Amino acid sequence: MPGFAKLSLALLFVVIVFLWSYTSHGDVPNNSFLIIGAVFGAYMAMNIGANDVANNVGPAVGAKAMTLMWAIIVAAIFEALGAFIAGGDVVKTIKKGIIDPALISDPQIFIWAMTAALLSAALWLNFATSVGAPVSTTHSIVGGVMGAGIAAAGFAIVSWDTMGKIAASWVISPVLGGIIAAGFLYLIKTKIVYKKDMITSATIVVPYLIALMSWAFSTYLILKGIKKLIKLDFYTAAGIGLVIAVVVFIVVKPLIAKAAKKLDNNRVSVNTLFTIPLIFAAALLSFAHGANDVANAIGPLAAINDAIMSSEISSKVDIPFWVMAVGALGIAVGLALYGPKLIKTVGSEITELDQMRAFSIAMAAAITVIIASQLGLPVSSTHIAVGGVFGVGFLREYLDSHETRFLQEVRKKFKKHKKELDSMTSELVNLEKIESKSKSNYVRIVELYKSIDEKQEIVKQEKKDVKDAKSVKYVKRDAVKKIIAAWIITVPAAAMLSAAIFFMIKGIMS
Repeated sequence: MPGFAKLSLALLFVVIVFLWSYTSHGDVPNNSFLIIGAVFGAYMAMNIGANDVANNVGPAVGAKAMTLMWAIIVAAIFEALGAFIAGGDVVKTIKKGIIDPALISDPQIFIWAMTAALLSAALWLNFATSVGAPVSTTHSIVGGVMGAGIAAAGFAIVSWDTMGKIAASWVISPVLGGIIAAGFLYLIKTKIVYKKDMITSATIVVPYLIALMSWAFSTYLILKGIKKLIKLDFYTAAGIGLVIAVVVFIVVKPLIAKAAKKLDNNRVSVNTLFTIPLIFAAALLSFAHGANDVANAIGPLAAINDAIMSSEISSKVDIPFWVMAVGALGIAVGLALYGPKLIKTVGSEITELDQMRAFSIAMAAAITVIIASQLGLPVSSTHIAVGGVFGVGFLREYLDSHETRFLQEVRKKFKKHKKELDSMTSELVNLEKIESKSKSNYVRIVELYKSIDEKQEIVKQEKKDVKDAKSVKYVKRDAVKKIIAAWIITVPAAAMLSAAIFFMIKGIMS
């Protein structure tokens, strides 16, 4: 779709939100900021769809388990379902408790701050998407709220302990995600890929892996995806997940055995056994993401709505259906229009993925969140997913012993031939210094010239082979550097932008 058409459709959605909020709240006092907040909330929701959702479906697309079009359709549907079904009726107005709203006594100042937070987070996400960097939408809105809070009431308003935990998640999330993803890929390689009879090994191991995935995703959804519908503790959620996993194992085992009879004994055939689980994983991750992260778009909007309607500041507010709809539909629209760029980045531009690797990343996404929630560690789903991609890529580099042996052999040959070339060159120089040359000397000189020419070609090629072998990397370093840099500066960049927007609003309104 041409860029102008995408922009037109995005603007059409914003205009619809504007018209709806204006016609439905036209008689509300001080409704201008509610309408502006609705527009900014729609813009923020579209940016979440364009950037954050890529983490859920990118690996499946990169592994060719789903086409890009079907990934967008599945993710858009399940993101919206997650938001509407399990998004909750109440949202915390201040994400993660990073500022204390009690220190802002004037509701009008609070409305300006939330408006600035929404716009700054959306602008930062828009920029990150344009350069192909998957960043945390939660960290973007955290930075926006922090910056506006500081601008409104000073540094004392910020809970610096909470900010410290968020900063820790920059390291914890990708490292945990990478280690768990690499662990699952190593398990698959050692138990299936490196076996002589891969198909027989797969019929034994794959049902257990799918059952484990069923347990992980069931527990994950109960703890995170539907926590606003029904709240259960970890042990109850894990118990229900275990029952589901046992049922899945009983159903899947004969199906895998039947499918395996038609497969050849190679890696490509084994990969096909992970395709359907990957599609389910993409759908379930999207559902959980819609249920959780829609609050990033609608939290500040719900806060603005409540402050205008009640003329007071609350730490928790009810979510009107129209506010939830702005968030849910905005995420779907943003994903459909601008999601493909980041889906391609996560799916193929960091490292090459197949179904086994993508399955390992999906497992890491669910299990890391479960572990972190039980240990009380702050994590980011974006950082976990991208860390998982890093993890499988670096594991491939580590395990590729063939490349290492090749490099060692080429270096050994290069050194040997270079030594022989130096020796022949030295002999030629010495022979040419002799004034009265014998016939044998002339013959030897001709032989040396010919041998040196041949040896120089060999050494030149081997030097190139060494250089090429050194450059073979499965994880693209430029992509890693760009993404990590974007992660680090997300909170401060959004905060500074938010503070600037707050002061601009204050200057205009004063």
